[in-house]
Amino acid sequence: MSEPKLYYAPGACSLAVHIALEEVGERFELSRVDLAAGQQNSAEYLRVNSKARVPALTDGDWVLTEAPAILRYIAARHPSAGLWPWDPREEARCAEWLNWLSSTIHIAFAHVRRASRYATDPRAIEDVAATAKRTCRELWRAVDAKIGVGPWALGERYSVVDPYLVVFWTWGRGPALGFDMAQDFPHWTAHAVRLAARPAVQRAFAREGLPLPV
Repeated sequence: MSEPKLYYAPGACSLAVHIALEEVGERFELSRVDLAAGQQNSAEYLRVNSKARVPALTDGDWVLTEAPAILRYIAARHPSAGLWPWDPREEARCAEWLNWLSSTIHIAFAHVRRASRYATDPRAIEDVAATAKRTCRELWRAVDAKIGVGPWALGERYSVVDPYLVVFWTWGRGPALGFDMAQDFPHWTAHAVRLAARPAVQRAFAREGLPLPV
């Protein structure tokens, strides 16, 4: 096997991929993309990922983008790690989670964090962000209810869904949303704290300079 390289930004959805790589114990290289400086739009990075987003994973001359696809690839590359279920119903549930997080939860957050992508008038931008923040609160409640007592997203089985979930938990506590995660989303917070006890998660958070969930 070649040694993959993960293009990431600290705390971005690429964190889920970083954790998954740590979980499977594979040697890999990290390449930080400075989003604040616009490095994702540089000619050098666009040659890697023309979408100008993170994550991107290179494996030799092969490139894969989109967090759910990369998570699935890592799990398939290391089946003994058990990060992807092979029972048809469990596999479908895993895919259901990944699709919901990427196509609904992430998009709602993007309307808060980067409202100017979706409107040009200053008042419209403000309204987009405010409306999206209310939507995020509703979605965060839905995630909290769906996790329930866990311990993991798929019940007793730890999977690639769990590192993906902790990304959105950190976004919930961050300045864009400013939610009181422990008070308002106790199941999700308990899930995040359980995740933070895993050595792979601790290594990924440390390498990205992020505080662990508490």
